Amino acid sequence: MDSAKRPLPALSDVFEHAPCGLLTTTTAGIIVRVNDTFCRWTGFAADDLIDKQRFQDLLTVGGRIFHQTHWAPLLQMQRSVAEVKVDIMHRDGTIVPMLINACRRRYHDTEFDEFAILLVKDRHAYERELLKARQHAELALEAKRVAQQALQVADRRKDEFLATLAHELRNPLAPMRTVLELLRLKEFTDPQVLWSRDVLERQVGHITHLVDDLLEVSRITEGKLVLRRERLSLATAMQLAVESSRSLIDASSHKLVVTQPTPPIFLDADPTRLSQMIQNLLNNAAKYTPAGGNIWLTATRESDHVLISVRDSGIGIPNEQLPTIFEMFSQLAPALDRSQGGLGIGLSLVRALAQLHGGSVTASSAGVGLGSEFVIKLPVSASESALATAEVLPSVAQQKQRRILVIDDNEDAATSLAMLLEAEGHTACTAGDGSSGIRLAAEFEADAVILDIGLPDINGYEVAKLFRQTPSGANLLLIALTGWGQEQDKQEAKAAGFDFHFTKPVDVRRLLEALVGHTG
Repeated sequence: MDSAKRPLPALSDVFEHAPCGLLTTTTAGIIVRVNDTFCRWTGFAADDLIDKQRFQDLLTVGGRIFHQTHWAPLLQMQRSVAEVKVDIMHRDGTIVPMLINACRRRYHDTEFDEFAILLVKDRHAYERELLKARQHAELALEAKRVAQQALQVADRRKDEFLATLAHELRNPLAPMRTVLELLRLKEFTDPQVLWSRDVLERQVGHITHLVDDLLEVSRITEGKLVLRRERLSLATAMQLAVESSRSLIDASSHKLVVTQPTPPIFLDADPTRLSQMIQNLLNNAAKYTPAGGNIWLTATRESDHVLISVRDSGIGIPNEQLPTIFEMFSQLAPALDRSQGGLGIGLSLVRALAQLHGGSVTASSAGVGLGSEFVIKLPVSASESALATAEVLPSVAQQKQRRILVIDDNEDAATSLAMLLEAEGHTACTAGDGSSGIRLAAEFEADAVILDIGLPDINGYEVAKLFRQTPSGANLLLIALTGWGQEQDKQEAKAAGFDFHFTKPVDVRRLLEALVGHTG
């Protein structure tokens, strides 16, 4: 279509009804031309503005200041400004937000400022929504930060609670374990007495195991557990695990069949943690197998890995529960009445320890009532050479007997341990706090001190440091025996001058070996 025939409006109409406000002012701001769009937006008639109002007089007070200090000087210097947002006063007193583009032009000998103005009510709404969204996001981030801090505090309190709980549980366990050792040194013929002693020993061991598992899981989840790897025989680790689980297995009249690897297999592993993994699986099999059942412990070589299998004839595992069997606090619903007080963390601990060793653990079962099998897969030692010989500590008979001072504010713990030490041929006495212990050590001429850490007057670390400062302190055997058993506690004990650190309830055999094997 020819342009002359198009039904386009006259240019004057285009100016009047443009989709933006158009106006022209002198450089002093006096309005000399304005279109209908701007007048409609502001409520003024053209006659009310032309040659009567300055553009800056239509602005709010803040807008006038901004005009004077910012965009008017810019317009003068660079002859244009773009996208300046200002608030203009409507004739009825309301505020109308607008966006201004302006340029300065010369016509003949006179300069004028030309404005194109857009209404930005919608933009204001968008900005408010964006600001609100930003505020919500900032509040959410702050809430997240506060929640994270709360979680960190809760996590720290959880660790402190577990450590304190373990300490408080171990304190009464210590004299119980020591009294049991004393009972073992006595000759009893009454079957009920012998049975009662065995029951107490099993249950004390069970509680001790639960406390240890709680702290192990806490350390692993915090990344604080450090493996103490050494080259060791898998057969030795299996034997130690069987010895630790034997009482629980025998209590249910289970038959245990152990198949050692042939030829022998050696691993680069933490001996304590390796035995702990196997023991946990054996304990699990013993708990969830009806009395008189069968348990098989087998180790086989598969390429550069070893497979340690614990299989049982127990209650089995439903297929739908196999994927979650290694999760924390996971227990099979039908097995709850057979858990014998377990917390559901033993298998989770096995998985975590296996992964720390670069291995894995899997579970399988043919179904409910058909038994189950757990298999630990670990890399074998890179070296196939000779066995590392285990350190053999001298027996009691090979060493002189010691004069031992036991310092513990738990009278039962101190007295029972002193009685046990005397039954082993040592001379022992006790003290209930650090100050009397330091005084008594000199009078008693002690050559060994077994020392609790949480004493009522001076903590055990300070007592150890004071002992080391005495003339005979360099040759004094110092043994920490405490309910605090985390790695940090062991490091602090070493720094304070202790020769050994044992956690309550102590393995009496290891304590006696430390006493007779230390030469000063």
